[in-house]
Amino acid sequence: MDDTKLQFYALYLTRFAGGFGFITLVNLLPKFINYLDPTSIELLGFTLSSGFIVGMYVTGFTLAQTVAVVPLAWGGDRFDKRLVLVGSMALGVVAYALFPLADTSLSFILARALQGVAVTGAGLMSLALVGEIADEGTRANHIGKANAARFASSIIGAATAGGLYDYFGSDGDAFTPIFALITAILAVATALAWLSLNPDRTRIHGFPFSDLALNRRIISLTSFRAQYAVAVTLVRTWIPIYAGLEAVDGGLAYGALAVSLTIIAEKFCNMLLQPYTGKISDQNGRALFIFFGGGLYGLVALAVPFSPAIGAALGLPSTLPVLGPLSSAFIPLVTLSGLLGVADSFREPASMALFADEGTDDGGVASSFGIRELVWRPGSVVAPLLGGYLMAEVGMEWVFYVGGASAITGVLTFLGVLSYFHGPSALTEW
Repeated sequence: MDDTKLQFYALYLTRFAGGFGFITLVNLLPKFINYLDPTSIELLGFTLSSGFIVGMYVTGFTLAQTVAVVPLAWGGDRFDKRLVLVGSMALGVVAYALFPLADTSLSFILARALQGVAVTGAGLMSLALVGEIADEGTRANHIGKANAARFASSIIGAATAGGLYDYFGSDGDAFTPIFALITAILAVATALAWLSLNPDRTRIHGFPFSDLALNRRIISLTSFRAQYAVAVTLVRTWIPIYAGLEAVDGGLAYGALAVSLTIIAEKFCNMLLQPYTGKISDQNGRALFIFFGGGLYGLVALAVPFSPAIGAALGLPSTLPVLGPLSSAFIPLVTLSGLLGVADSFREPASMALFADEGTDDGGVASSFGIRELVWRPGSVVAPLLGGYLMAEVGMEWVFYVGGASAITGVLTFLGVLSYFHGPSALTEW
């Protein structure tokens, strides 16, 4: 095996390990909500509602990501990306080891913040290294493969989490063996990354964020991405919450394994398609794939609250083998989740490859991905708080209505900005 292939495989393994831990926690989030039972609290004379606390379970993670993006991306361009990658993964080992010890909302939110820093560093550096090692005409394909590895781990992680949680008693003690497995996998991947990746010899002086922030292609994409962040954060986070939360709180009250399957459907479809959609994007451009994938995502998200009505109208079964009694909404919900994965498989490799293209050409590929993350952060920080409010005060369905609308307005804004900057034919030529 030549050296370049070995490095790609090491980076794919890094994506696999990071995805395994991340999605396992997403899968168990409704269980942590039920276990920790957040209630409203008084802080400095203000009342923080239970919905706000639930939102902070996600925002604690995304807020830490926001703070970490610039220093980590700058450090990767200025110094050795391999060192930043390995250090971030080691921090992730510590973060996942802390989750079984969390017995209050505050301790859980703090562990989530530490996880956010670790996930940001590992994600930025692994993508930057893939983009840097790959040739320009193969970047979306290699990024698609790296993402496919992450989605494969997400599928395994979601299934493992649900099965282990149910097996070990469905209470607080069940978290310990699950997170022990995550820390072991991440520790092995950290060691292999250190041993397999070549030291990064590129050194970018100055502050490449300032130049890349004026890049017209990046500006065009951020007009979409800033709104799309709200859509994806709401929909990805709240589908498992919707599936697993108690019925009295607006959920479907499914068991952990059934919740896992709603997550797996999206990841499986995304995993299968991304290497191929990425390859086609390398050959045919980026903009059309971003527009189509984002628009389809919004339309599917709007349909999620209608899962019970769809199941009832089609007369679908409310009991399935192994899973037992559920409701007729289960099959439509899993199907819609799969369609979300199909939609994002068109958008994601094209979007990532564009940032890799621009960062490599202008200097500072890690900073280019850092801008990509920064544009995402405001929406991903605000969206969970908005979702918690909508869930508690308005209705669970409005989480998906707002998420779907944000994706659709995002692609329409993208089309307008793209046409203004690059001409009416840019959608098919850019």
